Amino acid sequence: MELFLIDAIGPFFRGYERRRINWSKIPFNHLELTGPKRRAQFDRIAEDMRLFSRRVRAMGYNAVRLDDVAHLADHPWYEEEHRSSVRILQEEFRRLFALIRAEGLAIYLTMDVLSFTPALRLRLGQDHKKIAVFVRELLADLFREFPEVSGIIMRVGESDGRDVKGLLHSELCLRRPAQLNHLLKAILPLFEEEKRRLILRNWTVGAYSIGDFIWRRKTLARVLAGIDSKAFVLSLKYGESDFFRYLNLNAHFFDTPVQKIVELQARREYEGCGEYPSFIGGDYAAYARELAGAKNMLGISVWCQTGGWLPFRRLAFLDEDAIWTEINAFVCVQLFRDRVDAAEAVRRYAKAHGILAPEALLQLLTLSEQVVKELLYLPEYARQQLFFRRVRIPPLLAVYWNTLFINHSIRKLMRYFVHDQRQSIADAYRALAKIDTMIGLAQEAALPVADIRFMRESFFLFALAREYYFLPYTQEMRKRIRQAKKRYKRQYPPESRYRYRIKTSFRPFRVKRRYLGWLSRVVLRSKPGYRLLDRLVFLHLLSLGYVLLHRAQPKILPKFARKNAMGLGTVFK
Repeated sequence: MELFLIDAIGPFFRGYERRRINWSKIPFNHLELTGPKRRAQFDRIAEDMRLFSRRVRAMGYNAVRLDDVAHLADHPWYEEEHRSSVRILQEEFRRLFALIRAEGLAIYLTMDVLSFTPALRLRLGQDHKKIAVFVRELLADLFREFPEVSGIIMRVGESDGRDVKGLLHSELCLRRPAQLNHLLKAILPLFEEEKRRLILRNWTVGAYSIGDFIWRRKTLARVLAGIDSKAFVLSLKYGESDFFRYLNLNAHFFDTPVQKIVELQARREYEGCGEYPSFIGGDYAAYARELAGAKNMLGISVWCQTGGWLPFRRLAFLDEDAIWTEINAFVCVQLFRDRVDAAEAVRRYAKAHGILAPEALLQLLTLSEQVVKELLYLPEYARQQLFFRRVRIPPLLAVYWNTLFINHSIRKLMRYFVHDQRQSIADAYRALAKIDTMIGLAQEAALPVADIRFMRESFFLFALAREYYFLPYTQEMRKRIRQAKKRYKRQYPPESRYRYRIKTSFRPFRVKRRYLGWLSRVVLRSKPGYRLLDRLVFLHLLSLGYVLLHRAQPKILPKFARKNAMGLGTVFK
């Protein structure tokens, strides 16, 4: 492996005061591009970027990822307002690029296909051939402007979230494999001429017929048909879903011959975002061993800040309290570059950072991985492979990002999917007891004990929720949950520490278990391949049915599902 890539968006979030932050890319609308604040703001970003670059280079990374082509490349079809912003950002980013290159790091820029302004929308519409021509022209301008950029990381299967405001907004405009194949063939000669890399991310959220190329061999084959270029690299998340546990390694690593990199997440967006330890050493070591047998593995792409819509805001390699994310980032390089095991990687971290009790650190991290897998996740459910339409159902349902759902609908779902319910509760409290051991280990290793205590208080609620899911419902149980929620909120008020949200609702979910079981068997499948029922009904008719239902009942989905990210309705496209 030769490419060890890490995202470098953290410096742009310093002072970003929104309660719930979209960590998917740099918040460009937050940046001051005019007036007296501009200079101070970008000076601060530059200082943080120099520190960040120096620290990740020392750790073993040799490239960084930054957003984004649409804000840094000019085109005459854009509105003058946007072109003016581009010119300002080009000036400021040129300075940042110089700092990064001075630290010995290559630079890669992200790109959504496609980010539209209103004027660009009128010019292009949904004509994918016109879009391909425009993308080539836009990239040619970028390469002229920034010869120091080593390549582009392209995303076609997810767009900007509903919260992204302003003139520029990315959309899903390539809907079929043939359209993406056409785009690749149109722009790859440019990358070959310029000696740059095109890294295509195969991440999708299940929208349109291209939405399954994250896991489906036939769709990926159609996307890559006739693609044979040394400039091309395929970027795959380690599993066939998002950055969750309990996922098998994506089979695409072995069934496609093109150059590949694996995406890993150090700041675990579904596991506390570095507010407490969520070690990845065991899981990632297993992936590293498997990938040793894959051909044309070029490297890794590590997410140390990107991902999720969350209030947690520790900045990796910039804030002193971001240690748990930084440990994971260090271990990623050690596992995939140096081919050491997780234990040796942790010992190397301890030695490099002056931790005098390396075995205590190792034991603490090992226990954290166990606790996360045993209590944050519900193992019996998480081990089940479930697909709906073009997406793999997440193995984590009851806790999503920083929200714990305690309600009758989740209760019925969990009671359907989990059979050994009493054992599940017992396992939860055994896992919780491990956190008490972690507190002692943190004290021994002089590590942030407060983070472990926060983990214990949060995970106690997860254990209590498991009681609610699997024990008979009583008013006493309801009272215990409400008291625990109040106590947790008093412990961690907003001004002291960001915490989990506990969304409770004890209203009955009026679907009988036998009907829920029947519906689950019909709608969900346990294997990736499509059934005849999926082809006839769920991939096509269900899309139309959802559109009609949404028009009649716009709030048919809960607010959380409608407002976060792109909205759950995207999976029905």
